[in-house]
Amino acid sequence: MQTNIIGVRFTKIGKIYHFDSTDLPDLKPGEHVIVDTSRGKHLGEVVQVLAETPPQPEGGWKSVERRANPRDLLLQQSWQAKQTEAMINCRARASELRLRDVKIVTAEYNYDGSRLAFLFSTESEEKAELKSLKKDMSNLYPNTHVEMRQIGPRDVAKFLGGMGACGIETRCCSKFLTDFSPISIKMAKEQGISLTPNEITGMCGRLRCCLIYEYEQYVEARKTLPKRNKRVVTPKGEGKVIDLIPMSDKVVVLIESGTDRPQHMTFSREEIEPWDELEALRRKSQAPCDRHEGGGCTCGKASPLKKNNDRNN
Repeated sequence: MQTNIIGVRFTKIGKIYHFDSTDLPDLKPGEHVIVDTSRGKHLGEVVQVLAETPPQPEGGWKSVERRANPRDLLLQQSWQAKQTEAMINCRARASELRLRDVKIVTAEYNYDGSRLAFLFSTESEEKAELKSLKKDMSNLYPNTHVEMRQIGPRDVAKFLGGMGACGIETRCCSKFLTDFSPISIKMAKEQGISLTPNEITGMCGRLRCCLIYEYEQYVEARKTLPKRNKRVVTPKGEGKVIDLIPMSDKVVVLIESGTDRPQHMTFSREEIEPWDELEALRRKSQAPCDRHEGGGCTCGKASPLKKNNDRNN
């Protein structure tokens, strides 16, 4: 029996999770379902129907319980309306307990209010001690399973929203990013971006997610261009590569010959040739023939032996 796998999203700009919908093979994108997760039952929207079954995760596939009905959707709306109040109560209690390094970012109910998760962040490298806070919240919401869940600075920025460091009205993470890709300083270097912290750091205090957007294109473009400090031959003479413009397939060359003073000039990749390869060909063409020592040379080069005899005569 073929396994039907669908992609479900629990928030508008959230990560997509895969579930087994074999018992409901006719599900379509846009429908809402109740699914079984590691954190209990949740309501989500179907956003994908996979044509091929991906590799099975460790522990097997979680299943789709059923289609969500109008009552489930109304329940979700009513509990979501109570999330702000729960967050305020948790922040107030955290302040009373003097948990200064802990910031309660938001609160999330599942669709029927049976589970309540408080999402928090901390700047301390040590594990936050929140047993007292969790106990107090459990007492305040006795019929709900309370969970304290730590999130990273990027997730905090995603929840809070606001203007991006580049000036766009809505941050990428809040607008369309569903996953956070690993970002490294190498990506900024490869694209020739200034390494000044203000230039490469986002509002979350981490390297900007956009550093990966064009990274692969820059890597591929650089493969066909000469490296910096490489000597090249251009229509304007010999020079040294001092900068690259990968997206335009061009290089900036410092022309050192044929002018009164060095000049910076830009050339396309087709207009330049590597100096070392041309120099190697020039030397090879000037070298004497060493393959016809016995005479009968037809390659146009005199052998070393014949050259020495000519000099002696």
